[in-house]
Amino acid sequence: MRGASAQQDRYDAIIVGAGFAGLYMLYRLRAMGLKVIIFEAGEGVGGTWYWNRYPGARCDVESMEYSYSFSKELEAEWTWTERYPAQPEILRYLQYVAERFDLMRDIRLNTRVSAAHFQDDAGRWTITTEAGEVASAQICVMATGCLSSWRIPEIPGRDDFDGPTYHTGDWPHEGVDFTGKRVGVIGTGSSGIQAIPVIAEQAASLYVFQRTPNFSVPAQNGPLSAEKQAAFKADREALREKARHTSSGTLSELAPQSALAVEPSARRAIFERAWVGGGFMFMNAFNDLLVNRESNGLAAEFVREKIRGLVDDPEVAEALSPTGYPIGTKRICVDTNYYATFNRPNVHLVNLRKAPLDRIVEAGIRTSAQTYELDAIVFATGFDAMTGSLGKIDLRGRHGRTLKAKWAAGPRTYLGLMSAGFPNLFMITGPGSPSVLSNMVVAIEQHVEWIADCLAWMDAEGVTVIEADPEAEDAWVDHVNEVAHCTLYPQAASWYMGANVPGKARVFMPYVGGVGAYRSQCDAVAAEGYRGFELTRAASAGSQAEPQQASV
Repeated sequence: MRGASAQQDRYDAIIVGAGFAGLYMLYRLRAMGLKVIIFEAGEGVGGTWYWNRYPGARCDVESMEYSYSFSKELEAEWTWTERYPAQPEILRYLQYVAERFDLMRDIRLNTRVSAAHFQDDAGRWTITTEAGEVASAQICVMATGCLSSWRIPEIPGRDDFDGPTYHTGDWPHEGVDFTGKRVGVIGTGSSGIQAIPVIAEQAASLYVFQRTPNFSVPAQNGPLSAEKQAAFKADREALREKARHTSSGTLSELAPQSALAVEPSARRAIFERAWVGGGFMFMNAFNDLLVNRESNGLAAEFVREKIRGLVDDPEVAEALSPTGYPIGTKRICVDTNYYATFNRPNVHLVNLRKAPLDRIVEAGIRTSAQTYELDAIVFATGFDAMTGSLGKIDLRGRHGRTLKAKWAAGPRTYLGLMSAGFPNLFMITGPGSPSVLSNMVVAIEQHVEWIADCLAWMDAEGVTVIEADPEAEDAWVDHVNEVAHCTLYPQAASWYMGANVPGKARVFMPYVGGVGAYRSQCDAVAAEGYRGFELTRAASAGSQAEPQQASV
């Protein structure tokens, strides 16, 4: 792997994306002595947290846990200000990491990758940018993120509106002043639920266009005390190790009992403590909320009762109360004053279930009932999750086969790390891994470390090409689907299923088995000589090679 040409367009490894995943991947590979570069489309590092600058943008994992664990010195130096970090603070953190570890010299900003083609004869990847630059590498790592390909639905008249339009995933870096404006927000997923209370404080009138209400629980956010940070840092190694082996990759663990195993008064008290505690711990109040429909229904009704208590207008409260799918099967949202915002006189809920959105017109938004005159429209309409960013790149593996064609019926990977027919192409938190069902930083670190260890092993063993074996991939896809269907997740038309993108295959994409169990499986694969991967030795790296299948 070492000894690449001195030419500037040849590398041992090329990484696409400079968010949490890309930065740590660069750090690890450079420490191995490899010649590495990151191609990053943005003008700065940060990935998701570079682009998502909408009002109220905030992480739903606690700051002490939503941070790198690889450097004790970094952890000692950095001080977080809030329990749940806001976008500007996370971005400052990632910028600090890039500068502190001198990563910027190997990051090429304003460089969007348009194509990545595997050259069968050379056993290398050729990467082409939108500017027409070409580079090659033995290894290509896609650190493109699970929630980075924002989308606007094909609403009739979408381009007819006279005023400015914004998407929460591509927010102007200079910010937007809505003071005195009539604003329409389309979408009530996570970004909408975070943005709506903030926009409501500025706008003269805010119209929230909702088709499907989402369950949201309070963040109970607040300042993070120096004492709490010091306690975490003092016990960091044990706490970090514990998080790596939980189901969610966080320190919030599932309670040991079923919601059906306790008396109603005790059950309500447990739900109440979880609600007051804030954040995702609500879904951990009992161990069967995502596998037992009756238990799930009890949790859902508890939240609906809370909504009725928080929203003054009974009709609005009913419209904001989700029904028809189990709580948690769409990513549960974490909010600050979301439901109470609808008590403001300047905030109006437009229930698109009763009066469907007809089209966007010059003056604003027209439903089947009336036209809402607006000065600005905000699309909080989410992402083409898990596969969208990869789908925007012309990715071609052996014999020119495109990844898009291979994944037409749904993404297929082995361990969420590689896809058969695409040698030496690694995906960080790809479909088929826990990723979006977990603390993303824990998931990212596990993948980066596994990839780095794999490349070191390849170098020591004289292996130049690694790729997923099709049979192992099929078995993993079957396992991912089997585990998902043991839960309630597939019962919702969620972005986990690709249901928010017309024409996208309805397949449950992340791995539900849990971070700890998944880590154990990945470790076992590596310990057994990379079972389920085809390995090609140095003497025959090209298309004529006879790969060896690692097996037990």
